[in-house]
Amino acid sequence: MTAEQLKSVRCLIVIPCLNEAGHIEAVIGNLHKALADLDARIIVADGGSTDGTRDIVQRIERGNPKVTLLANPKRIQSAGVNVAVATYGLDCDYLIRIDAHGGYPEDYCQTLVADALATGADSVVVGMRTVGFGLFQKAAALAQNSRLGNGGSRHRIGAASHWTDHGHHALMKIAVFRKMGGYDEAFNHNEDAELDYRLNQAGYRIWMTDKTSMVYYPRTNPVSLYQQYFGYGRGRARNFLKHRSWPSIRQMIPLSVVPVTIGAALAVFNAAAVVPFALWAAACLGYGAWLAIGERNPHGPLAAVSAMVMHFAWSAGFWREVIATGNRVPTRATGGEMSR
Repeated sequence: MTAEQLKSVRCLIVIPCLNEAGHIEAVIGNLHKALADLDARIIVADGGSTDGTRDIVQRIERGNPKVTLLANPKRIQSAGVNVAVATYGLDCDYLIRIDAHGGYPEDYCQTLVADALATGADSVVVGMRTVGFGLFQKAAALAQNSRLGNGGSRHRIGAASHWTDHGHHALMKIAVFRKMGGYDEAFNHNEDAELDYRLNQAGYRIWMTDKTSMVYYPRTNPVSLYQQYFGYGRGRARNFLKHRSWPSIRQMIPLSVVPVTIGAALAVFNAAAVVPFALWAAACLGYGAWLAIGERNPHGPLAAVSAMVMHFAWSAGFWREVIATGNRVPTRATGGEMSR
């Protein structure tokens, strides 16, 4: 892919964020080469940050006309991307979504565009590697990078490039995004999986590239990790309720965690009721011990605990949404082709 070909492609780089003062400047700074190599602009869709994020972006904006701060009154990521595309994406070829809580190589955007042009894909998704720094964050990262935490998800295990039905959102044709109505703003988690379901149903093609990837920094304490995965579980349930899209086999196992935990309480009547819970706990703790001894990773035991938090929270979020919603399908906040 020549420099002239890349420069001829117009890209809208969107960073939805909320209270990311610790990351936002580095994330924007790391995109400087993309702005030089592509015909691109950066939109930071801020959901009302109160930690100084907006001040940082406004300072960058004053020195760089290719960076724009945009208010996202609905606060959630799906709405942030939608409003950025509706406001600034009409004359662009590609949407590139950047997570403010992540790290990216300098040629990330350029590689995505080159792969999209080479394959003709409507969407290009990437693999994700999780990295931690503090004690709990390192343990959470170890859990999320392991099969115990990710269930063998292909965008988590470094699979070779292939056509897929879902992956971590990176690039999408603006025309396709608009045709599909953008993200469903009824989803504050898992909006990417929900949109991928609709893309597949409509016959669009999703390409997972192995030529680039991103780094994600996990939550730093058990409470925020629980809240995050509780939200993921709710989002997956919403997808099920809306499309009758059943969870995959790898998701069925953590889905059973809350039921078996509740079932364990019945051990006062029948000791056998505790067996499923005991098997799950033993499997998690055993995996953590294997990481500590077999892989010589001292964070193994805490990674097992992190995985148990993730499993339980995901299961709790799923069942909470199913019970609360029942058979009522969530209402889309956007519908049909995105309006001008």
